[in-house]
Amino acid sequence: MTAARDLLAEPFKLRCGAVLPHRLAKSALSEQLGDRRNAPTRELAELYRTWARGGAGLLVTGNVMVDPAALGEPRNVALPAVPGPAAYRPWARGVDGTGAQLWVQLNHPGRQSPRFLSRQPVAPSAVPFANRGVRTAFAPPRALTGDEIEAIVDRFALAARTFVEAGFAGVQLHGAHGYLISQFLSPLTNRRDDEWGRDRSRFLLALVRRVRAAVGDSVPVSVKLNSADFQRGGFDEDESLRVVRALSDAGIDLLEISGGTYEKAVMMGAGRASTARREAYFLDYAAKARQISDVALMVTGGFTTAEGMSDALRSGALDVIGLGRPLTVDPGLVGRLLAGDDVRAERLCPRTGVRLADSLLEVQWHTQQMHRVAAGKPADRRRGAWRALAQAGISDPLNAFRRVRG
Repeated sequence: MTAARDLLAEPFKLRCGAVLPHRLAKSALSEQLGDRRNAPTRELAELYRTWARGGAGLLVTGNVMVDPAALGEPRNVALPAVPGPAAYRPWARGVDGTGAQLWVQLNHPGRQSPRFLSRQPVAPSAVPFANRGVRTAFAPPRALTGDEIEAIVDRFALAARTFVEAGFAGVQLHGAHGYLISQFLSPLTNRRDDEWGRDRSRFLLALVRRVRAAVGDSVPVSVKLNSADFQRGGFDEDESLRVVRALSDAGIDLLEISGGTYEKAVMMGAGRASTARREAYFLDYAAKARQISDVALMVTGGFTTAEGMSDALRSGALDVIGLGRPLTVDPGLVGRLLAGDDVRAERLCPRTGVRLADSLLEVQWHTQQMHRVAAGKPADRRRGAWRALAQAGISDPLNAFRRVRG
């Protein structure tokens, strides 16, 4: 246990010179704690203060949308049309004195904006969801114009600069899970015949360049990228690895590996864990990415023990361990792992035995735990499945049945 603890506790220096205090990070989870104007609430700052005091060295926020007219969820934090850093400073200051780094995750939903939020969302191409069940919740998108694409790139850069000025230590671009960046990368959703379609990585690389110019060379810039969409004809592993090489050449500081989309939610544990015995879903892919790039790699999903985490680090396939849902029920888990306590990153969400209900429950149960912690209450580990589903339907009926977050 001592050897595992020592490895997890090692600091890690990024390309830009920033140093993560250790190898354990809180990965992005969509908190749903914006107010009616999509500004951060005091509860959101309290949630991150609690995680920082619990020992997390790197904290990546959930979805912060760069366009207030393009939301993935009604309580997303979103950058207003004319932003200023003052609104975000209390959130950034929540981690002061803990040694933790708080990074903002920037996103645009593209076609993944539900009907009750967007009657006609935008996307690289006018391609609706193929899955009939998902299609009922999302209106068919229209294709973005070239000028609109450039404007979105501007919004990402503006958002990055605004949050760094507010005191955030780094920026992550959400290029996974079927959101807009992911839509540009996939041949299923990007059927353009212009420069944004002939090179489907062009949009992501343009964002990286513009964000880097906006925040400077010393601020970490990260990308969350799908290893694959896990859909026939979609963004596959070979193409993903080519994008990894391009991102490495573009000078990003940290690559977080994930996978799946709303229609194939592998990141939520819906698919087969390719490396279950190694306690991580995407370690096999990380090892391949390591062979073609020296960019720092972070893998989130499936880790349960300090020994499993340290074994993954020792293999050289990755540099940072991401923890998400386990921190919603145990905000002090990272500190205990670093202290050498015999603890596990547990998955405590109950099950109903009904497949659809359980897929909905996975999101709602953990969101409710975050909201309790944000309100200064302990997590409710005994919260039952049907109670959680009923509360979701009562408190937020329009958004109760979203399947994928963060």
